[in-house]
Amino acid sequence: MEIVDYSHLNGLLKSHELWDWGHDLEAIVKQFFRDNPHGRTPVWLDTLAGLPDIPIDRLDLNSNAITVTSSQSIDTESLRTELLTLFPWRKGPFNILGIDIDTEWRSDIKWQRVLPHITSLEGQRVLDIGCGNGYHMWRMLGAGARCVIGVDPMRLFTAQFQAIRHFVGKDLPVSLLPVGIEDLPLNQPTFDTIFSMGVLYHRRDPVEHIHQLKSLLQEDGELVMETLIIEDDNASILVPEERYAKMRNVWNIPSMPQLLEWMNEAGMRDIRVIDISPTTSEEQRTTDWMPWHSLKNFLDPEDSSKTIDGHPAPVRAVVLARR
Repeated sequence: MEIVDYSHLNGLLKSHELWDWGHDLEAIVKQFFRDNPHGRTPVWLDTLAGLPDIPIDRLDLNSNAITVTSSQSIDTESLRTELLTLFPWRKGPFNILGIDIDTEWRSDIKWQRVLPHITSLEGQRVLDIGCGNGYHMWRMLGAGARCVIGVDPMRLFTAQFQAIRHFVGKDLPVSLLPVGIEDLPLNQPTFDTIFSMGVLYHRRDPVEHIHQLKSLLQEDGELVMETLIIEDDNASILVPEERYAKMRNVWNIPSMPQLLEWMNEAGMRDIRVIDISPTTSEEQRTTDWMPWHSLKNFLDPEDSSKTIDGHPAPVRAVVLARR
């Protein structure tokens, strides 16, 4: 057993007219694995191999929790224990055969902010950069996407995605590539809609990232960009000296004017801001499925408008643009 279903991936690429773009992806992913081994992969593979095959009566990709139900009785406590071996579960929620996977992030809240404003995904080929464990990919499919390909180099997220896919449906047109955007075939305008949510501030060169996204977007295709911002009416950038809210690898947090300037510099058009929201403990918190520190531990206990490291507390913006 492998952690990526290459047969499904290649079939998806061929059946959705993506083969010209992605025919080398299997080799790219295998090379990434060789260059970036992970010691827990055998544990995750054992978990995936032991998941029960259960006939599904109902699949709901449009409720807050991705939900799978079955009339067949199962040992829910045993399955819950198996799924917990894939912790920490950061993005969700999911309800798998009555088991509530209460993830750190209520990713449905972000989806509710985004979905009413974007161009319909009906019949669209979608790319989700920084997709995590794939929660939003299932919601995109539920919104009518023709196919969805996600990209995230964190190996654990691939294992979680495969666990959910085992129950949701192995034949659905969704695949996750455990690589970075820089590993993809770039400069080939292929996708109708591209999402980059929670990625930009982790890039040393944010304008290059927007250029990479643009290079994969078809003419008149839509880019959905979600990122941390700082609240400043001027074009400015927060560059944390060490960490931001205890996060490593946070290089650039722009003000909204600065973000719009980057989008313009990359040649995007029809740019519009659809949402600005502070992150709250309703959306990000510690749970049994992610028992480590979360938002409340990242904020100043005396002043919640600041992070523990003295920066402005997290505020996120969503911007839409077209190629």
